[in-house]
Amino acid sequence: MRAVLLAAAGVAAMAAGSAGAETLRQALDRTYETNPTIMAERERLRALDESVAIARAAGRPQVSANLGLNQDVFNTNSGEGRNFSAGVDVSYPLFNGGRVRNSIRAADARVEAGRASLRATEGDTFTEAVGFYMDVIRDRSIVALNENQVRVLQTNLEATRDRFEVGDLTRTDVAQSEARLALAQSNLALAQGRLRSSEEAYQRVIGAPPGDLEPPPPLPPLPATADEAVTIALQNNPNLRAITDQVRAAGLDVDVLRADRLPTVSAVTSGDYLNRLGSAESLLDGPPVPGQALPPNEVAGVGVGVTARVPIYQGGLVGARVRQAQNLRQQLVEQAIETERFVIARTRAAFATWRAAMEAIESNEIAVAANQLALEGTRAEQSVGTRNVLDVLNAEQELLNSEVQLVTARRDAYVAGFALLNAMGQAEAEDLGLDGGALYNPVAHYNRTRDRASDWGEDARRAPTSTRTAPAGAPSPVQQVVGPVDPRANRPVTQPRQ
Repeated sequence: MRAVLLAAAGVAAMAAGSAGAETLRQALDRTYETNPTIMAERERLRALDESVAIARAAGRPQVSANLGLNQDVFNTNSGEGRNFSAGVDVSYPLFNGGRVRNSIRAADARVEAGRASLRATEGDTFTEAVGFYMDVIRDRSIVALNENQVRVLQTNLEATRDRFEVGDLTRTDVAQSEARLALAQSNLALAQGRLRSSEEAYQRVIGAPPGDLEPPPPLPPLPATADEAVTIALQNNPNLRAITDQVRAAGLDVDVLRADRLPTVSAVTSGDYLNRLGSAESLLDGPPVPGQALPPNEVAGVGVGVTARVPIYQGGLVGARVRQAQNLRQQLVEQAIETERFVIARTRAAFATWRAAMEAIESNEIAVAANQLALEGTRAEQSVGTRNVLDVLNAEQELLNSEVQLVTARRDAYVAGFALLNAMGQAEAEDLGLDGGALYNPVAHYNRTRDRASDWGEDARRAPTSTRTAPAGAPSPVQQVVGPVDPRANRPVTQPRQ
């Protein structure tokens, strides 16, 4: 299934389409590159990557320095007088009960959960984009059908009025035609309003107003049964992967807290320097005696050792923290079952909606063909006097209704089919075969940050990647918050995924 959705069929659709028309693949490319929901999830994952570096820092040496310049303002010949002191302390953890190791493993598990959440966000956003893409196509078709209906009814009304003038029809026939025309104009206005709403939703998700849209390419083969779809979803759904990784991380959190019961051992090194700044005489009990040795004016020393901390009793704190972490893990286990239920229900619902829409397409195609024949027959029968104006109006309305239902069923079938792919974990960027460039690779940022050990390493402030949809020249409160950015900082992390 990988890289087949929209791939071959998308090329055929672009080749068959009119010049300048946008395809579904192009719309999804733009969504992938500029949608703020996807961009925000990428930033959240980048923040999770840093949790690994934070966990690794606890296993590295800790170095600190202290400086002091002191002047006694009152002493009884027992103070230090005036002096300058400096010291360096270095400690390196030798044993911590597995706290660092398990913290790193927990952070890695949460990174894996974040990657799965990013894939889930991609799939949900693509499903939303496909829905609005199809909404625009549907609503434009419905507007066109209603516009045609208005034109037909206007022609019917003119013909009815002409026949009324010659006494062939009654005033009632004219009133019926006028009523139907007014109703069709009302329906047209409502359809235009729904189209405008769909176009705004399209722009919100995809990032640009819709131009001419190509019909979507065929979906890949879908499962034959709901049970088959559920089996695939349980294996591939990214939401399930995310919650199971979170459960794994929570189990490691318990091990981290259990380490608080164990001893910790560290190697320590310290260096000290003291300069009395010529005040060594202040250390004597009285005035210096000729020939008496003065205390040294400078003192330096280095010490090396091993320190151990052995917890004996901590007031029940460790046990409470461990039990709390165990309960939090159990909460995630229950949420995992809830997520599994949700995935199963979502998959079955999407499958049922898709199958129902496919059956509705077949029925509505038959209805449209039958109503076309019925309208032609009714018009012919009206011309010989066996049918009246109302019969023709009803036949025209029934044809319009069946055409609208057919357009709606086609939209529903495609959106439900794509939603089924998403529930099965097959509507992510890799599955869609997007051709807008290399895919975002979360591993690249992780590899760049996990071993960074500098306390001064920071990222420059970056400009937003997602695009605005406000009118040109409109004020930007967001820009005021973002402030100045470094244009060199927006380096895309887009090497091919492995």
